Amino acid sequence: MPNNDDLDFKEVDEDGNLIEDAGSTPTDDSNKDDKRDGYERYCYLCRRPESECGNLIHMPNEINICQDCMQKTFDGLGDRLQIFDMNNFDLSKLSGLGMPRFQEVKPKKKKEKEAKKEGKEDKDKLDLEHLPAPHKIKALLDEYVIGQDYAKKVLSVAVYNHYKRVITNTMDDIEIDKSNILMIGPTGCGKTYLVKTLARLLDVPLAITDATTLTEAGYIGDDVESVISKLLANADNDVEKAERGIVFIDEIDKIAKKSNSKSRDVSGEAVQQGLLKLLEGSEVEVPVGASSKNAMVPLANIDTTNILFICGGAFPDLEDIIKKRLLKSSTMGFGSDLKDHYDQEDVLKEVSLEDLREFGMIPEFIGRLPITCTLSHLDKEAFIRILKEPKNAILKQYQKLLALDEVDLSFDDSALDAIAEQAMEKKTGARALRAIIEKFMLDIMYQIPRDDNIGRVTINRDYIEGKGVPAIELRTAAVPKIEAQ
Repeated sequence: MPNNDDLDFKEVDEDGNLIEDAGSTPTDDSNKDDKRDGYERYCYLCRRPESECGNLIHMPNEINICQDCMQKTFDGLGDRLQIFDMNNFDLSKLSGLGMPRFQEVKPKKKKEKEAKKEGKEDKDKLDLEHLPAPHKIKALLDEYVIGQDYAKKVLSVAVYNHYKRVITNTMDDIEIDKSNILMIGPTGCGKTYLVKTLARLLDVPLAITDATTLTEAGYIGDDVESVISKLLANADNDVEKAERGIVFIDEIDKIAKKSNSKSRDVSGEAVQQGLLKLLEGSEVEVPVGASSKNAMVPLANIDTTNILFICGGAFPDLEDIIKKRLLKSSTMGFGSDLKDHYDQEDVLKEVSLEDLREFGMIPEFIGRLPITCTLSHLDKEAFIRILKEPKNAILKQYQKLLALDEVDLSFDDSALDAIAEQAMEKKTGARALRAIIEKFMLDIMYQIPRDDNIGRVTINRDYIEGKGVPAIELRTAAVPKIEAQ
C-alpha cells in the first residue's frame, strides 16, 4: 500500500524539471500515445472518458479514476469512519473496505458473556460462612414438600457435610469420606421431588438421570459415564465445578439382578458393576456436549471422589421380602407373631442389607451407599396438606388461574376429604392428586370464561363425587335491579 506522500501525483519534463500541475499523473505525450491507438481512457467508477472529466489518476491493475470520484471516495470515508484527514491518514482503518488490512495489535476486551461467567463463578465459590445450615435447608424444603421429615433431615445433613468436605478438603489431616445415599419409598411419596426442590433452592450443580436407560458399555443405550456427562453439562462444562456436584440416579431398583434370566444381564447387574467405580471415586473420561464417546467429541477427565451420589427407587415387592424375614420365626401359641401383624405398619423402615440383596442388588453396590433413607406412605392428612399448604400447591395454581378472570375459587373441607380419599384409592401417591383435580376442573375452567357475571365458585363434596354441582355466586354489580311498578 502506498504511503501518504504517494497519493500526490507529480509530473516532470524531459530534463527532470518539476511541472507545477500536481494531481495530473499522465503526461500529454502519454495521452497522445493512447489516442494514437484509437482508444481513450475512462473512469472506472463514473465511466466518463478522459476528454470529459480531465486527467485520470492511474491505479494498479490498469484502473483509472477521475479526480471527482477520488474526492467523493475520500469524502465518504470521512463521513463513515471520521478519518478524513489527509495529513494524519490512518491506513489501518481501510480494512474491510476492499483495501489491504493493517491491523493494529490492541488488548482484547472481555466479552459480556465472559464477564458474566466470571461473576457467576465468583458467586458460586462456597465458603463456610455462606453455607446454609441443615436446619435452614430443611426449612426451605418444608415450604414445598409436605411430610417426610426423616428424609429431609438426611438430605439436609448430607448436602451440608458434602460441601463442608469439598470446601475444607481435609480437617486436621483427617480425610473425610463422602456418604452416598439410597432413598427407598413407594411411588409418589416425593423422592424425585425432594431432590428437584433441593436443586432449585440451592445453587448446586446437580444432574438427575434415569437408571432405566443405562446399559453395559458396548450395548444399545447410555453408558454408565453418561450420568457424569449430564452433570458436566449442567455445570456449563466446567470440570472443577462438576467435580463438587451432586448426581441423583432415579429408578435405581430397575437395575436389580434378574434371577430368572439365562441371557447376559446388560441392564441389571452389569450396570451395577459399572457404577461401582463412580460411587467410590475414580477418574473417568466423559464426552463434552454429548452422551456417547466418538472421535469427533472432545473428552474431559473428571474425578468423582467429591461427587455426592443419591440413588432412589420404589423397590416394588420389597415390603413382602421384609415381612417374610420378620415373620420367619413366627410360631403357634401365645406370644407368636401373626401374619398380618405388619400389614398396617410401615415396614420399609425395617429394611436391611439382606433384604436388598434378596431383591437383586449386589453387595458391592449396597456397600457404597452407606446411608439408607426410607420414605413413608402418604396418609389422608398428608394428601390434604399437599393440596393446600406448599407454595406451589395445586389448589393455589387453579386459584391463580381463575383470579386472572376475576373469579374466586374455594374448596370446602368435605371436597378436600373426597379428593384425598380418591387419591388413596389409586395408590399412585401424590401424582394422583393432579389427575383427580384436572378431571373435575375441566368443566369449570371451560364454562367460567363464558359468563362474566360469575364472581365466586365453591367446590363441594357432591361435585367431586359426581352427585351435584359447585356453588356459584354472581357478582354484586351484575345483579339486575327490579323496578317497582
